[in-house]
Amino acid sequence: MKSLPREIKQIIEPQPVTEGAGVRLKRSIGTQKLDYLDPFLLLDHFQSSHPGDYEAGFPLHPHRGIETVTYVLTGEVRHKDTLGNSGSIGAGDIQWMTAGRGIMHEEMPQVRPEGIAGFQLWVNLPAKFKMIKPRYQEIRSGEIPEIKKEHGEKIRVISGTVAGVPGPVTDIAANPVYLDVSIPAHTSFRQPIERGHAAFAYVFEGEARFAGGEKEDGTKVTHPKLVVLGDGDYVQVATDETPVRFLLVSGKPLHEPVARYGPFVMNTEEEIEQTLRELQEGTFVTT
Repeated sequence: MKSLPREIKQIIEPQPVTEGAGVRLKRSIGTQKLDYLDPFLLLDHFQSSHPGDYEAGFPLHPHRGIETVTYVLTGEVRHKDTLGNSGSIGAGDIQWMTAGRGIMHEEMPQVRPEGIAGFQLWVNLPAKFKMIKPRYQEIRSGEIPEIKKEHGEKIRVISGTVAGVPGPVTDIAANPVYLDVSIPAHTSFRQPIERGHAAFAYVFEGEARFAGGEKEDGTKVTHPKLVVLGDGDYVQVATDETPVRFLLVSGKPLHEPVARYGPFVMNTEEEIEQTLRELQEGTFVTT
């Protein structure tokens, strides 16, 4: 079978939203333009050097049926939950939290001169794992391998495998590949992506041309934009005078019904109603 490039399916302009106790974000998955990219439910980009944009944070709140992935580029986020876990993640660190059957936690960005920057991605859990025990995979920056290619391209491998190098986040139901890619100016880059998996690139610095489709030399995408990729075997990206940095994420679609209510994502409305009853009755979180 001929190897095919993934064409651009959609380009999303991130929407400004306010979440938590008043944190300003840019959202590109989980909006009217792109509600769900199976298995990805939400992508938020936070970046500010103004404390008023983020210091209120995300006080204690619940999750069920999903995984939340927090990747910090700048600053520090402290967290704790009602199961007794606590800690902080800083620049280059990642936290992959499997909420499973239920967890109450808080995430509080710390006020620092450099401000805060990073991402939160929500990944759906298949029905058979919706009610598993919650767990964390907290990965420090130094544990994330970085592949450097001959023309100066850099790939931080958070999950999945690139050129035989595995990322440190493992045992995730959607078999995700989560990469942080930097490409210098005047450079071409190709990365295989498993056919049949959903995939997107989130351009957050610079600009690049994504090849495939009607324009042979590619479509120019400037930051910040989310590029939804169609099916195929690889993504082809090229830079001109400006370097680029983007997240490249792919995962296996679940093809299951989605019932969604705020931080709860289940398969039926009845399961959502049961979750809300447990919250009211104080039985939501069990050890």
